[in-house]
Amino acid sequence: METIYLDDFLDEGIIREKSFRQKVSEINWDDYNAKRVMIKGCTSVPVPTWAYLILTAQLAQVADDILYGEPCATVKIYNRNKA
Repeated sequence: METIYLDDFLDEGIIREKSFRQKVSEINWDDYNAKRVMIKGCTSVPVPTWAYLILTAQLAQVADDILYGEPCATVKIYNRNKA
């Protein structure tokens, strides 16, 4: 399982939309193709809802499963139907 850490998107200690979107645009989303991806829920700062939505929208184009939370207690938020 691949993990996205929201702390990697901090700009001077907080998540700022402009720098967040810039960092998201620099990610090679093909690295997550057909994989299970967890957006790690525990961060050092509050995370705006839009940050989760942006990441989920990008991942939904390539990942098979998107989960949220911690490895011991994940919540599935997306599953690509393979039928």
